[in-house]
Amino acid sequence: MSGPLVEIRGIEKVYRMGETEVRAVDGADLVVEAGEFVAVMGPSGSGKSTLMNLLGCLDRPTSGTYRLDGVDVAELDPDERAEIRNAKIGFVFQSFNLLPRTTALENVELPLLYGHGALGSKDRLDRARSALAQVGLVGREHHHPSQLSGGQQQRVAIARALINQPAILLADEPTGNLDTRTSEDVMAVFQELNERGRTVLLITHERDVAVHAKRIVQMRDGKIVSDGPIEQVRARVAPPEEARP
Repeated sequence: MSGPLVEIRGIEKVYRMGETEVRAVDGADLVVEAGEFVAVMGPSGSGKSTLMNLLGCLDRPTSGTYRLDGVDVAELDPDERAEIRNAKIGFVFQSFNLLPRTTALENVELPLLYGHGALGSKDRLDRARSALAQVGLVGREHHHPSQLSGGQQQRVAIARALINQPAILLADEPTGNLDTRTSEDVMAVFQELNERGRTVLLITHERDVAVHAKRIVQMRDGKIVSDGPIEQVRARVAPPEEARP
């Protein structure tokens, strides 16, 4: 598919409560090419979570255009949005959302039971094993969530997001329930997936998490206020060199 993987122009999301109007996203423009690793940063209330819902086809913009892999998503009805969401997007959330009584392999396989009825049992299991291998969990296939650390559970969730071979991974605060060291390990998984060509869009309020991306988009009051490669962000916050005698 030629053209950007994600392209939004003038996207707005307005919530109305009586006479009160809240512009959660206010005229945002964003283009993401296939193979990029982009972090969307901003404080609470900046609009980044609403933008995530729009990009993930979980909600519909009030106005503006959104094209995902060439499809005009903004004009789709709920059933059509669900179809493209299942086909094109892999979600990773702060909560792992694993079924406690099923194994890692079964948790990863689950989306295939709904979206790929034509796949036989062996093909589903082979694909689930491959996804777990991609996130470094070979040998953990038959462990239940209670037998896995928080970081390992998030890896299972990432593998589940990969199972339908999506065009893009959307990760919403994926390290929010993890300690610093485990967060680093999980972000290294996203980096490795990106190095293999996977497009990743990360939503976070933590700079230490965002710097694992290759490009940072910053939001404030519903607007995108900056957008540039990670090198520019690092340069802005780098401490000045000490003067030499």
